[in-house]
Amino acid sequence: MYLTQNPAERLPNLLKLLVTENRGNYRVTQQGCPRLPSSIQLREYQKLAVANWFINSGRGTLKMATGSGKTITALAIALELYQKIGLQVLLVVCPYRHLVSQWARESEKFGLAPILAFESVTGWQSQLSTQLYNVRAGNQAFVTVITTNSTLMGAGLQSQLKYFPEKTLIVGDEAHNLGAPKLEQSLPRSIGLRLGLSATPERYFDEEGTEFVFDYFGKVLQPELTLKDAISQGALVHYLYYPILVDLTETEAYAYARLTTRIGWILSSKENSKNKEALTALLMQRARLIGCAANKLVALKQLMCDRLQTCYTLFYCGDGTIEGSVSNESTRQIAAVVKLLGAELNYRVNTYTAETPLAQREELRRQFENEDLQGLVAIRCLDEGVDIPAIKTAVILASSSNPRQFIQRRGRILRPYPGKQRATLFDMIVMPPQLDRQTWEVERNLLKKELKRFIEFADLADNAGEARRTLLTLQKEYGLLDL
Repeated sequence: MYLTQNPAERLPNLLKLLVTENRGNYRVTQQGCPRLPSSIQLREYQKLAVANWFINSGRGTLKMATGSGKTITALAIALELYQKIGLQVLLVVCPYRHLVSQWARESEKFGLAPILAFESVTGWQSQLSTQLYNVRAGNQAFVTVITTNSTLMGAGLQSQLKYFPEKTLIVGDEAHNLGAPKLEQSLPRSIGLRLGLSATPERYFDEEGTEFVFDYFGKVLQPELTLKDAISQGALVHYLYYPILVDLTETEAYAYARLTTRIGWILSSKENSKNKEALTALLMQRARLIGCAANKLVALKQLMCDRLQTCYTLFYCGDGTIEGSVSNESTRQIAAVVKLLGAELNYRVNTYTAETPLAQREELRRQFENEDLQGLVAIRCLDEGVDIPAIKTAVILASSSNPRQFIQRRGRILRPYPGKQRATLFDMIVMPPQLDRQTWEVERNLLKKELKRFIEFADLADNAGEARRTLLTLQKEYGLLDL
């Protein structure tokens, strides 16, 4: 339930009244105020999403496919708020630093002059304080603040939140992240206008966190834009899909069976909720095992030997996590992939990770687009929001069971780009080993939802029949032919 005792919670009702009666028109022509750029025309689904957010009294979550224009839709909402009620502050919260830079580029197209509030407070805190004072004093019309989740939790920004005026909009980018316990506590209850953005707002194995996301930002608004919708409307390109089935080694298969058995014990326990941490830890261990399976390197070498003249290729390595940090196994895998591609095959690649400095990332993007680099080897940071539309081919070494990562990783390569008619995706899928009957049933239940996603993605591909035939092997083995 919303925290309606707070006065700011009444703002959506004020918004509804102002919109209904069409009061106020705040078209102030000052620097840093929102305006619609001539280069942008909203698609019909974006216009409908904007309208439905207002109908829902200034609350709601946009559940739209990766690459379908959630950022532009959010900025369009801020613009309309500015015109209708005189919105004074736009606060955007992103999970990663590179998304702050990306939001800054998009917001500048709308005439905004954002304060980038992340890293050291000395770089932005006094600027934010001064601009908030100017807004409240009537000397400045609009302030844009773009920050990271970690900065939001810090004392520097938390101390400023009480000075944000009533007419503030908070946008949670990749809003599913904000359902984590520490983050949800840092979200300002004093801001009444709220917008959540995510292709996958539901948190994996975290019903409580998912409920908080929707309680805070509001329900999922129509239209929900699926991958199929985005492709049919031209927001994303068509693609070819090639699943590659990979076997575990004998040692890996033994470890996999043990983990699956223990997962089954917890799932069948009547005290399942009490064992949530143990279940998450086991799922994480299994994800690491699957993501870093040794035979994926063998399959990668076989694949790339015939593709050494290609460019614009992205290689996804597994982070081996549910919602946590990158594992040591994954660090070793990314190093092994770079060694294989670069040293052995002379394929020009570089790494693109969360640890790569922002300036270096921009240089890597330029080299990638200019074909100075043939490929980027990425881990995690390309899952959410990063826009490198020049990607034409992806090789996914991380077959994550997390639906968010599944959708993000496969949607990332479908963004339109000049000369890009179609994308190609090679997807390495680990074949479960031979299991005893009881463990087989556990595996079948765990595999069912994951395999359904693979099949749905295969069915949308231009080579759907060929892709489905590959997956049929897995369906037959686990009695899932009805999917």
